[in-house]
Amino acid sequence: MHHKTTIEPFRIKVVEQIRLSSEDERRRYLAEAQYNPFLLKSEQVIIDLLTDSGTSAMSAEQWAGIMRGDESYAGAASWQRLERAIKDLTGYPYILPTHQGRAAEHLLYSRIGGPGKVFFSNTHFDTTRANIEFSGATAIDLPLDIARYPEEYHPFKGNLNTDALEAAIAQWGADNVAAVILTVTNNSGGGQPVSMANALNVHDICRRYGVLFILDACRIAENAYFIRHREEGYAHKSYREIAQEMFALADGCIMSAKKDALVNMGGFLALKDLNLALQCRTVLIITEGYSTYGGLSGRDMEAIAIGLEEVFDPDYLHYRIRSTAYLGEKLRDMGIPIIWPVGGHAVYVDAKTFYPHIPVEQFPGQALVCELYLKAGIRSCEIGSVMFGKTGTDGQFIPAAMELVRLAIPRRVYTQSHVDYVVETFRELMQERDRAAGYRIVYEPPFLRHFTARFEPVQG
Repeated sequence: MHHKTTIEPFRIKVVEQIRLSSEDERRRYLAEAQYNPFLLKSEQVIIDLLTDSGTSAMSAEQWAGIMRGDESYAGAASWQRLERAIKDLTGYPYILPTHQGRAAEHLLYSRIGGPGKVFFSNTHFDTTRANIEFSGATAIDLPLDIARYPEEYHPFKGNLNTDALEAAIAQWGADNVAAVILTVTNNSGGGQPVSMANALNVHDICRRYGVLFILDACRIAENAYFIRHREEGYAHKSYREIAQEMFALADGCIMSAKKDALVNMGGFLALKDLNLALQCRTVLIITEGYSTYGGLSGRDMEAIAIGLEEVFDPDYLHYRIRSTAYLGEKLRDMGIPIIWPVGGHAVYVDAKTFYPHIPVEQFPGQALVCELYLKAGIRSCEIGSVMFGKTGTDGQFIPAAMELVRLAIPRRVYTQSHVDYVVETFRELMQERDRAAGYRIVYEPPFLRHFTARFEPVQG
């Protein structure tokens, strides 16, 4: 049955109106948002591919769970259900609920980080890096060399470079390494998967040097799909078993439930070490809430517990990965440069190659993000020199390694015709690509500037 269309494995029960704006309206909206799509109002957007985080559609089962939410302050039945679900999945004994992933990052990385400490990762995501740097520690990415070449195929392009990891531990000294963080899938690296062999390798190195090994597991179900279909010896294991095998290799995990737990808000930190868990719990109670709710309502915890089950459904995961690949394959066939192979949650367009006439200091990624919105009301996210570029001590502009635009696909939200609309838009942008102009930043904050920076077009 492989030749048949991959259908959405659900029926649509509730719909949300999309307001179809005109190009003139969008021109005005974008100027008012100072050319930063983060500053647009959601009703001004037709197809929202800004992020797949917290934008999922919940199932009938999850909505039923919401009605059951126990809002007791301490020891709620909903907390017990959530704790059981996370323990069963991860195997970790100490669970700290948080309102989202970055709160869990703050709890852990501000405890173990600080000046003189270093973290290594396949690629730190933006909030991870910000939390680490905010503590005074250093965050260093150790991706595979091939990850720098968007067109090159590698089945596990998200892997951490373990040779570089050994060298880096030797260079910094194991005592100064706060943790090694393996992000699955590797989001900033193009949503690319990490192999079980790589996780095992990282586990062995961390064990040898006595270094903490943390999984950033927000897309572990998607990662499990790739392992089952690409790594030898996993074809007969369930997606859930594959995830459990990976959790078993690490000392703990951070999860934003807004991704693979299919909810709109929530996250958790789960650890093997009681001492570390107790240190983090103190801060949790001061900053997030009591240790059995940590910034979540009982109904949120119900929805997460159910989502952690549903996400491993084989029909759901097949549809999820195939529908993302469908968009990527259509764009690639058209000659649009993308990160290949297509990752799990998003298609990453190489804006530097798409707009070769726009210099990196004029942010070709931001140009593409603006053109997509103006042309069709599609909101997307720049992952390039706006997000990761820096100014050197001599005032020189230091660009990011790649100028990407991420088209992140919300889970269970859009149908194939929505995706075809995105494909058609790129066909039109292709024909007019020489006309696109660059942008300059007119305001930026000190941290995470991409969220609130303001821009103006560079007049050619």
